[in-house]
Amino acid sequence: MDSLNAIRLFAATVDAGSFSETGRRLGVAPSSVSRQVAALEDHVGARLLQRTTRKLSLTQAGRLYHERIAGILSELDEATAAISDLERAPRGVLHVNGPCAFGVRHITPAIPEFLARFPEVRIELTLTDSFVDLIDAGADVAVRVGELEDSSLVARRLATNRRILCASPEYLGRAGTLEQPRDLASHNCLIYTRHHGNVAWKLAGPEGPVEVRVDGSLRTNNTEAVHAAVVAGLGIALLPTWLVGEEVQSGRLREVLGGFDAAAGALDTGIHALYPAHRHLSCKVRAFIDFLVDRFAPHPYWERPAHHVAQEELYVEN
Repeated sequence: MDSLNAIRLFAATVDAGSFSETGRRLGVAPSSVSRQVAALEDHVGARLLQRTTRKLSLTQAGRLYHERIAGILSELDEATAAISDLERAPRGVLHVNGPCAFGVRHITPAIPEFLARFPEVRIELTLTDSFVDLIDAGADVAVRVGELEDSSLVARRLATNRRILCASPEYLGRAGTLEQPRDLASHNCLIYTRHHGNVAWKLAGPEGPVEVRVDGSLRTNNTEAVHAAVVAGLGIALLPTWLVGEEVQSGRLREVLGGFDAAAGALDTGIHALYPAHRHLSCKVRAFIDFLVDRFAPHPYWERPAHHVAQEELYVEN
C-alpha cells in the first residue's frame, strides 16, 4: 500500500463526502478509492469511515485521524511548494501594503529596481495609515513602522526606526542653540500627537533617560506636516531619520542635541516586513523582502553620512 496516497485519498473522501464524488474529482475509479481507504484502515487498525447506503461519516477514530493528518498534509504541500519555488523565478501579482509617508519615500522609489530584477512580477501597492488586516485585505506582505501588535504574522526586521531632534539653520540662528534637553522648554517645539493635553518628549542620553515637557505653535497628527514645518524654519521637531535623513545629509536641517535620541518605546521598535504565518511564503514575497533587507540594512541609506551617499551615487553614475 502507498500510505501517503491512501492518506490523501482518505482526506479527499472526507471533503467530498463519498467515494464516487472523490473518484470524479480525482479522475480515478470509486472502487479504487474504496479499496485504498480500506487498506489504510487495516494499516492503522481502526475503522475511519462509517459506511451506509446513503452517505459516509467519520467515526470517532476517523475524526481524530483526519484532524491530525490535515495539518501534516498542508505542511507537506507547503514544503513541496517551497522547494519548487527555489527553482522558479518570481512571477505574478504581489500585493504590498504600507504606511503613506514611508511608502512614498522609501517603498515606491525601490519598486523600479525590484521590477527590473524580476520582470515577471507586477506590484499592487496600497498605502494607508489606517490599520489593515493583511488576510482580510488579501495582502501578501506589509511594511510596518513602529510598534508591532501580537498577532499570527511573521515579522522580519528591515531597519531601525530612530528619531532625532532637528531644526533648520535659520531657526537655530534666530532662537539660539541648545546645550541640554531642558533647553527645549524655551524653544518652539513642533509636536506630532494624536491626543490633546501636555506633551513630553522622552529622550535617551549619555546618562540615561530624560523626559522634557514641550510646547509650541504647531500640533498635528500628520508627520509630513511636522516635516514641512521644521524644514520651513518654524521650530524644533522630533522625527524619524527615514523622514528627515535627506535634509540632515544636505544641511537643510541640523540635528539638535546630538547625544540624545528618542528613548526606546512604542515608536522606536523598528521597521518590519510582515506576512501571514500560516501562508506559504512564495518566491515573489521572499524576493521582495530580501530585496528590502538588502536595500535598507545593515545601515539604512537615510542615516549614512552625506559624503558616503555622494560617493555611492558617483560610483553608480560611472
